[in-house]
This record gives sequence, C-alpha cells and structure tokens, in this order.
Amino acid sequence: MRTLLLSLLLTVLSYCAVSAKVHATDSAQAPDFTLKSLTGVNLRLAEQRGEIIVLNFWASWCSPCLQEMPALDQLANKYRPLGVQVWGVNVEADSRAAQKYLSKTQVQFPILFDTENSVSERYQVQAMPTTVIINQHGDVFSVHRGYKPGYEQKYEDDIKTLLRN
Repeated sequence: MRTLLLSLLLTVLSYCAVSAKVHATDSAQAPDFTLKSLTGVNLRLAEQRGEIIVLNFWASWCSPCLQEMPALDQLANKYRPLGVQVWGVNVEADSRAAQKYLSKTQVQFPILFDTENSVSERYQVQAMPTTVIINQHGDVFSVHRGYKPGYEQKYEDDIKTLLRN
C-alpha cells in the first residue's frame, strides 16, 4: 500500500511541474478538436480563427491548476473584448470532481472536458497545468508548462505580442 501511495505521489508531482515556456519555432498548426463544454455546448477550435486562444489543460487534483483558475478568469475578462478567448480543458476521465470544484469556483470562460485524453495527447501535454497560446491564424505561438503565482503575466505578454502583430 505504501509503495502504491508513493508511486501515485510521484506521478502527481511529475504532472505538477515547474513552468517552462516553449515557443513554437515553425508555427505549428494547432490540432483541431471539438469538445463538449460544461454548459453542454460543443466547441470546435477551427471555428475560432481570427481569435487568440489560450488553452489551459488542467485537473482538479492539481493544486497549481486550481490556484491558477481565478487568474485565468481575470485574464479572460480583460482580453475578451480584444478577440482573446480562454478555454479550460479538464483532462480527467471522470469529470465529477472538476464539476464539483467549478460549482464553488465559477469562471466565465468555457470549460471543456477531454475525458478520453485525446486532445491532451495531440497537444503533447506532459505537465499540469499546461497552457497553450494559439495565434489568430490557428498556429501554436507558445506553450507554458506548470504554474506559480505571476505566470499569468507571461500569458499576458504573449497575448500583447500577438495583438500587436
């Protein structure tokens, strides 16, 4: 039992990694996907061309993910009028814990459910949280792995860069 708990803890810690920003070198096209949202509406990435998309992959068991949610909500509210959308993508097979968290900590941006991890696999998510910023043409601009308070400034810097282009 102790070995199982230690193994589980190491797995969780490997997902809650320290932030690393990776800029896309060759403007890789963001993989298209359609996922059902918390409100029951399906959202498709390809239909958002012309907008800057901030995709945040998260899980309810990840403390940094939960800590980041209010900051992402503020970012979404601030930049929405300028053509920026924040989408939260929950990666848990069973979304009940995420839904319970969201009933207490409500956010104004769409929350999508990747219960089969097909989208997170296509985006090569290796750490929780992972934030992918996609430009107006549908290309991956940057990838941020992990979260500590203040990292939202990195996202904002990327958004400002894209808005200037």
